[in-house]
Amino acid sequence: MPGGTARRRRGAAAMAAIGSAAAAARALARPGPGARAAGWRRLLGPKETLRLLEGSVVHREGALLALNKPPGLPILGRPGDLSLDALLPALRRHLGLAAELHVVKAPAREYSGLVLLSSCYHTTKKLQQFFTNARLRGQYPATYRAVTVGVPAEVEGEICTGLCWQQQGDKAMVVPVPAPGRRSLARKDVKNTLTRYRVLSAVGGCALLQLQPRTAFPEQLQVHLTLLLCPALGDHKYSSHVGRVLGMPFFLTPETAPTRTQVLDEELVSQLGLSPQQLYHLPLHIHLQELVLPEGPVCAPPPPYFLHTLRCLGLPEH
Repeated sequence: MPGGTARRRRGAAAMAAIGSAAAAARALARPGPGARAAGWRRLLGPKETLRLLEGSVVHREGALLALNKPPGLPILGRPGDLSLDALLPALRRHLGLAAELHVVKAPAREYSGLVLLSSCYHTTKKLQQFFTNARLRGQYPATYRAVTVGVPAEVEGEICTGLCWQQQGDKAMVVPVPAPGRRSLARKDVKNTLTRYRVLSAVGGCALLQLQPRTAFPEQLQVHLTLLLCPALGDHKYSSHVGRVLGMPFFLTPETAPTRTQVLDEELVSQLGLSPQQLYHLPLHIHLQELVLPEGPVCAPPPPYFLHTLRCLGLPEH
């Protein structure tokens, strides 16, 4: 049947894209029992990850070096863990740099995109201060792209809320605090956060969003997207905070939200060419695409699985 052949081809292409992300991203860390039980067939070791990073250089000028990080690679790790920080000395040697590399700015572990490195300590401090000052002036030096399940009610706007860490069972979760008190803010138990968003395109209940955080808080973008009732595709941690009744989305409090892998409707799963069993391997579709530096912007293209998803959903790449 022609339709069946087309679905099989989409499925093969999807698994090729997602498989590479799974091998080179979420499973980059040293394998444990949980990873083996989840079915990761092949994990990248330090040498393979190093080669991956060498080939991901998108900008090199003076003391500055910019990489396009795959999702799943942590910036910092415990001794013996595979992380970007642990690979920096070897990366410096392979790239022929004389001085030690420092991380200036990088996306969270599960995000893909730009990592800005510097081989000059003073340049590192100067740029970090530049990003801090830019946010204080109301500027947005970092621009992300995200594929969301759901379309925001407004084409553009801001998400502003307090965020804090909360222990839920054996997991630490970031939860919204809509009206934080002055004492909790002063103690830094809660931080006021803000993200500006814009819908770049929307088709069939999914959207490509531009996200510009003005503040920095772990997992801020994922939580803010759930408050928009549009969780990121591949968000297996916070997407369950958005429930549906008769097709209408609503926000579930962290205490009442179930803990589960992201649930997608059958039509969307079919569009992506995946079986329900393959959804666990779907990587998070949040990508740090642009950083504005004093000399101008530096950009990194989204990874192959991200572009494959856009094509499957019929979303323009922008």
